[in-house]
Amino acid sequence: MNPMRSLLVHIDGSVRVAARLAVARDLAARHQATLTALFATTPAPETLPFAYAASAVSVNLLQELHTQWLGRAKAAYEQVVASGTAPVAWAELGGEPLVQGFVEQAWCADLLVLGQADPAEPVGQELPAGFVEAVLIESGKPALIVPYAGSFATVGSNVLVAWKASRESARALAAAMPLLRGAAQVHVAEWRAKTPPRATGEALDVERYLRLHGVQPTMHRYHDEPAQVGEMLLSMAADVGADLLVMGCYGHSRARELVLGGVTRTVLRSMTIPVLMSH
Repeated sequence: MNPMRSLLVHIDGSVRVAARLAVARDLAARHQATLTALFATTPAPETLPFAYAASAVSVNLLQELHTQWLGRAKAAYEQVVASGTAPVAWAELGGEPLVQGFVEQAWCADLLVLGQADPAEPVGQELPAGFVEAVLIESGKPALIVPYAGSFATVGSNVLVAWKASRESARALAAAMPLLRGAAQVHVAEWRAKTPPRATGEALDVERYLRLHGVQPTMHRYHDEPAQVGEMLLSMAADVGADLLVMGCYGHSRARELVLGGVTRTVLRSMTIPVLMSH
């Protein structure tokens, strides 16, 4: 719930890097935050055509690809610098494992800005499988994930918050508070258990919590959590015209395997607006 003072945006050589940087720049400017653009990719021989990967020149080709991606990322970065709307720094990951290196940088940021993986355009964004999910879970930091398609002139003007009584939801709500305070509209989709509440009287609930922070939410309360919560949230976001979805990220690492909840998987796969998640 601290003010956002340090933003970290992941950049790579994909065609969407400029859009991701633009979202991060606008957030940094609105919240008077410093923005760090961290270039991180992992060129892999298996991403090349088989004939090249099997040849002796594959290392050179990888280096050429990396140089191209770096050039595209730096060009997008220079445009952000030229805009002068927010202080922005450049950083590159070295030879350490990509996820661990990014996570160590993420620990010193208030908010991460990441990109949804585009299955149709792997070139330029060679990353370990489940990079976004792994960074969310391993860093413990909130992240704004920008879709691989679409343009986003505003982020956080009309917000949909997915709420249920859980640590993940509470962390996401607290992380989003600087955005919620400045939003024109805030909708909350809340799932309540049918069992009687444990506390009575002037007990805290999410609506009262938001109002205490100066946020006037429109509540959408449900008793039964549907089987397809992810699809319902995405549909509801479209219905209310939301430009940001706030929700918890459910999952864990187990024996080097990343295990995600169904709602998290659905939203990360099918999102069409930026999503602020926290584990």
